[in-house]
Amino acid sequence: MASLKQIRARIRSAKNIQQITKAMKLVAAARLKKATDRVLEARPYSEKLYDLMSSRAGELPSDPLMQVRPVQKYALIVLSSDRGLAGSYNTNIIRKAWDFLRSKNEAATLVTVGKKGNQFLSKRGFAVSLNVTVPSSGARLEDAVAVAEHCKQLFVSGEVDAVYVAYSKFYSAIRQTPQVVQLLPITPPPAEEGVSGTSDYVFEPEAASILGALLPRYLLTVVWQAMLEATASEHGSRMTAMTSATDNAGKMIHSLTLRANRERQASITKEILEVVGGAEALKG
Repeated sequence: MASLKQIRARIRSAKNIQQITKAMKLVAAARLKKATDRVLEARPYSEKLYDLMSSRAGELPSDPLMQVRPVQKYALIVLSSDRGLAGSYNTNIIRKAWDFLRSKNEAATLVTVGKKGNQFLSKRGFAVSLNVTVPSSGARLEDAVAVAEHCKQLFVSGEVDAVYVAYSKFYSAIRQTPQVVQLLPITPPPAEEGVSGTSDYVFEPEAASILGALLPRYLLTVVWQAMLEATASEHGSRMTAMTSATDNAGKMIHSLTLRANRERQASITKEILEVVGGAEALKG
């Protein structure tokens, strides 16, 4: 059985851990608010660009980014985090990417964003053509530009025949859904999925030249949106995990405090009994 000194040492350790997890929770909550705002601000732009392509699905010009060919080798972008202590966030996205890689028979090259995904997959023999580390506050636009340009070069040069991205779509602080979506080749969405009223667009110059210029921007937009979703998912998962850790530390402190009080009372009672016993022996 642990002594009173050992129990008090455990209480101090639990209190120190609680202070750390509480601070991390507050930081994650602040960053989550900013990341959520960025996601919500970016979604209308990406949705409107998707809507624009839907409105002229049959008029999209021939472009290298839309070239469909038999897939012999593909690239997978894996969006994870640089740091741990984010609950099951990294585990879920790595498992999703791992399952996708195992389901494919073609050769794969990886583009990793974040150290966690890179460390796991590179140790298992997968070739990583580009690894991007992100700051603790989340991905930056220049990171998205670097990833989009790299994947564009891989596809246009014929090194890969398709590009996919694995990321966690953000819904709330307690709900993030890992998913894998295709980036390249860009396939025009069905026109009927577009928002009503898209047929009223008037293009100047012609739609083909405008949409041809928008295809690279569309690729960048999808990559940037995925990074924003991943950043918000990471902060949401970390805030939830640190909240749970703080609560658990509080429960442990309460339990250890009760145990320490019982040990202290037992020690005091034992000393009193020894004093009383000594006094009775002197009387005898």
